Amino acid sequence: MGIVMEFRDLKRQYNVLKTDIDKAIADTLERGDFISGQAVKELEQELAEYVGVKYCISCGNGTDALTIALRAWETGAGDAVFVPDFTFFASGEAPASLGAVPVFVDVDRRTFNMMPDRLEEAIQAVQAEGIYKPKVIVTVDLFGQPADYNEIRKIADKYELKILEDGAQGFGGQIGEKKACGFGDISTTSFFPAKPLGCYGDGGAIFTNDAEMEKLIRSICVHGKGINKYDNVRLGTNSRMDTLQAAILQIKLRAFREYELQKVNEAADLYNKYLKDYVKTPVIRQGYYSSYAQYTIIVDGPGSREQIQEALKQKQIPSMTYYVKGMHEQLAFQNCIRRDLSYPNTDYLKDRVISLPMHPYLTEEEIEQVSRIIIENI
Repeated sequence: MGIVMEFRDLKRQYNVLKTDIDKAIADTLERGDFISGQAVKELEQELAEYVGVKYCISCGNGTDALTIALRAWETGAGDAVFVPDFTFFASGEAPASLGAVPVFVDVDRRTFNMMPDRLEEAIQAVQAEGIYKPKVIVTVDLFGQPADYNEIRKIADKYELKILEDGAQGFGGQIGEKKACGFGDISTTSFFPAKPLGCYGDGGAIFTNDAEMEKLIRSICVHGKGINKYDNVRLGTNSRMDTLQAAILQIKLRAFREYELQKVNEAADLYNKYLKDYVKTPVIRQGYYSSYAQYTIIVDGPGSREQIQEALKQKQIPSMTYYVKGMHEQLAFQNCIRRDLSYPNTDYLKDRVISLPMHPYLTEEEIEQVSRIIIENI
């Protein structure tokens, strides 16, 4: 029957880390500091140090992190926010929820990330129309690889725009020695369980080097507080990380740093070895390092993807399709879609990508089995 496996095996991870995770939970229960407790403060310091920025502010989830960052910049009606077209809905939902207009930008079909030349084309189209003011670029480090920040930063500076790095899938990725979540004017991540670094519920974080922005973001996260939570100086929201989740993340962050990130890259190398002659395997740019939130291949040929996924399913091997629609196709955005922009690469990818099981505890035997089924069903 073969090996039954998980897409991202949190059970196997827990069995490895069980003693330390159970102790961290028990210690929190003993202290009883469930909101903004000791583990939250410690985790924020550890995350800031790991990423290489001055400040980390934890929050309720990754979508909140994006929305709070945009609120800190007073993003709203009349503003245009540039978002990759091939990404999760939250990247565009956050600006739209504040009244801004998301403008979608096609992606590179090799790296899956925003194309700088198409970004500049979109900015110029908005400027020429003269209805909305270009304000923010939301970059997404899709599937674990950072976006092309060298070129995107040049464009942001040229048009005086802010960069908001959506590092929900990118945590642990690098360009040279610089880590993901350190490339934006503000950067964010998610600790949804299936992310490269995930908790056992929802959680998120916001990163910045700006001391004033750090104070503002902390205020927004707790009902717009001033000197305390009963002194409210602005309208905010309620978005805090539970202390229990922070305690779990402290243990997981240690494992992530010590070996998990290396192990997912070793797993990717094995997939590449088996599959490179049969499908299009992930392209990691020179000088870049991926945290492999997903291991995503491209399969050409009519019916090939469906045939492969069905064959995997028959062997109880999960696979996923990220994403079946481009952002420009989402019904929720139909009233703000620009008709003068096109998305050929998104349209190509959405019909051809498959994400395979990927986590630090995969064995070579499992990777070889998945790869053999794919090869036999192309």
